[in-house]
Amino acid sequence: MPSSRIPSKFAALLGFVGMSAAAGVLATAAVTPAIAVSSVAAADTIGIFEELPAYLEIGDLAQRTNIYANNPDGTPYLLAQFYDQNRVEVPWESVSLYAKDALVAGEDPRFYDHGGIDLQGTIRAVINNALGRSVQGGSSITQQYVKNVNIQNFIRDASTQEEIDAAFDKATEVSEARKLREMRYALELEKKYTKDQILLGYLNIVAFGGRVYGVEAASNYYFGVNARDMTLPQAASLMAIVNNPEKFRLDYPDSTTNGAANGYAANKVRRDYILDKMLDEKMITQQEYEAAVAAPVEPRITQPEVGCAGADAGAGFFCDYVTNIFKNNEIFGPDEETRWRNFVRAGYDVYTTLDMELQNAAFSAISDTVPKSWDGVNIGGVAVTVQPGTGRILAMAQNKDYSDDPAVLQNNPNATAVNYNTDREYGGSSGFQPGSTYKVFTLLEWLKQGHGLNEAVDARRRDNWGAFRDSCEGGTVIAERGWNPKNDGGEEGGMWTALVNTVNSYNTGYLAMAKELDLCDIRNTAAALGVHRADGRELEKYPTTVLGTNEIAPLTMAAAYAAIAAGGNYCVPIGIERIVAKDGSDVPIPPITCNQAIDPNVAAGATLALQQAFRAGTGAPSASRINSDVPMFSKTGTTDDAWATWMMGGSSTATTVVGVFNVTGHVNLRNTRLPAGQAATLRHLIWPRIMNVAADKWGGEAFASPSGRVLTGRTYGIPNVVGLSLEEAREKIENAGFEFEDGGQQDSDKPAGTVIGTSPSGSAPAGELVRVFTSNGSLRTVPDAVAGLNTFADSQAALNAAGFAGVQERCVVDANLDGKPVGQDPPPGTAARPDTVITVTVAKPSC
Repeated sequence: MPSSRIPSKFAALLGFVGMSAAAGVLATAAVTPAIAVSSVAAADTIGIFEELPAYLEIGDLAQRTNIYANNPDGTPYLLAQFYDQNRVEVPWESVSLYAKDALVAGEDPRFYDHGGIDLQGTIRAVINNALGRSVQGGSSITQQYVKNVNIQNFIRDASTQEEIDAAFDKATEVSEARKLREMRYALELEKKYTKDQILLGYLNIVAFGGRVYGVEAASNYYFGVNARDMTLPQAASLMAIVNNPEKFRLDYPDSTTNGAANGYAANKVRRDYILDKMLDEKMITQQEYEAAVAAPVEPRITQPEVGCAGADAGAGFFCDYVTNIFKNNEIFGPDEETRWRNFVRAGYDVYTTLDMELQNAAFSAISDTVPKSWDGVNIGGVAVTVQPGTGRILAMAQNKDYSDDPAVLQNNPNATAVNYNTDREYGGSSGFQPGSTYKVFTLLEWLKQGHGLNEAVDARRRDNWGAFRDSCEGGTVIAERGWNPKNDGGEEGGMWTALVNTVNSYNTGYLAMAKELDLCDIRNTAAALGVHRADGRELEKYPTTVLGTNEIAPLTMAAAYAAIAAGGNYCVPIGIERIVAKDGSDVPIPPITCNQAIDPNVAAGATLALQQAFRAGTGAPSASRINSDVPMFSKTGTTDDAWATWMMGGSSTATTVVGVFNVTGHVNLRNTRLPAGQAATLRHLIWPRIMNVAADKWGGEAFASPSGRVLTGRTYGIPNVVGLSLEEAREKIENAGFEFEDGGQQDSDKPAGTVIGTSPSGSAPAGELVRVFTSNGSLRTVPDAVAGLNTFADSQAALNAAGFAGVQERCVVDANLDGKPVGQDPPPGTAARPDTVITVTVAKPSC
């Protein structure tokens, strides 16, 4: 080639490169004069070398993040993977020697001989580029590694595809300046790292088409094997892709130039070229070569599941909850964009609280019972289990398939991206009314205020409940006139204790209890146990909310019930137990946050009542299906017109919330028949299946027994009604807050029909049954037959006049008295029957 065809600046440059490569040194002091001689523009080159750092900063590579649950034996169970770049960094020994040799043979046969720059290849590339021919690579593996590191450094902070494309273009701009920069970095890199370290770095960073990066992910994807297990033909085919990923990739089977029909011809040509080079370099034997060349190119595309949709056992919704923890918690970054970018690129191993044995039980119980869709009702079903004392979420399932793919959501009525178990902020809905399960917070406040389980209230049904206290608003709230909630069984009410109201879930009983409390305090007690609205609005506090009209996420209710099971110790629900970075270090996570929200004795009172509700009350349909003697408690809930039905409760080791409800719409579930039965009763088929597994797995201790006022409650004075008529006594007894009972008539000297006493008397808990006894007027009052009288005849006459016919004399000796009465039996004032014989004692000198 005539030298006149080569521009003078490149002739000088070639001389400089040759000297630099030969010396193995590229320093700014030497570069500047050489460039000056070559007349390269200062802005184009001199500034570049003067401003370049002396070393290449090799940042962390983007790797895929894995989310794990827990197997029964304690080992991790892979739930889902996330990545921007599908990459798994592996050590030297985890890469097949065939792959290492194929890369060197195909891309840089002199790799182990040069000092970072392949002089021959570089000269060839510079000449061709200078002559205006197609841009040539000519880069050594070290230079290619430098280029890939620069690309990764440029795109590390990019968030959008536009930013990524712009960063890539900047990192790969075609210019002599970039070449010089990469040469400088390559030489410096070779001083710091061994050849094997550079080769491994390149194998872990290089792109293999699409979102596949690094030799491990590429061998997984294209051949379904680990990088260490690749055969020679597989390794050569994989390294062929490195040269031109779009041209040689093996996941376009319909390609006319490199597809299944022509045996992936383009890749095979490049593969066989690499095999030729490997044979030339004596990396393989002739026999290995011939067998590999004869082998067809046979990819086995193994598409990794990306995101939560691939999680087993319906755990996609829990997986989605975990990703929202990353998006929402400031511990992972200053803003959601940064947090998510870190998550999908950091290569974390995220170990969660999910227990796969219990998750499978929850998922199968839901799947067997609640259909994914049903004509006439937008049916929803959920189950979520929380561990008391830690807040660990052990299971989370619902009756839908998880997907966040718009195309799937548009065409598949069985799929949703909405997590029914969680708040809206964490991928959930706006919540559901929990119905009577919310009554537990009124029960807790009742006990906190010194009332007892055996304390009764006037629970009679009425259409004017009047005023309820609300100190948050500085006064009272008036219930709407005509609002007349009924009890589920149609009971009209009476003087019912808090225990009776709880066991039977009486609406009127709980409204009567709330009237003696403060709606603000009830709301605050719920809030102390982490209860909040799923839509983020303030928790409401009206008379209606006593019966469960706030929209709350099931997970929130499960954590509150877990606090009751833990003796009042509330723990914020957690889904992440540990995060390990790719270097093996622990990443800070949201801590376990627990506090004693309720006095243990108050919690013990609640669990006592709820255990009875479980065994003999509204929870009995579930209790009958429990195959364990582990102590359990529960509370059921049904909203107006049975739009939603709930079963909540558990043991000291696991609390579970199960709900079957209208996702949208207002279909009465008591009038809805599904294959497993009446929709309103399905909760009692699901909850026991989950809790049986939990009981077998973790057991459970007996709940603490309450003491003192939690049982008896406050005592109040019983009115004195002696001498009143029966109806007058009834009014005073009932107005004082006690239950009245006519104890019947008894013998008395009081006028017939007048009250002569009560049982109990003095004081008793509110609502206590007070029996009232009246006189039958059958007795007479014995008069004083001694005082002022001088003879037995006088005493006899007095007693006869009082109605006592039978009078007898008894003589005692007294020399000073002669027939004077000195005593009587019965004594004066005694009430006695008219036929009673009265004995009068008379003193005489002798008897």
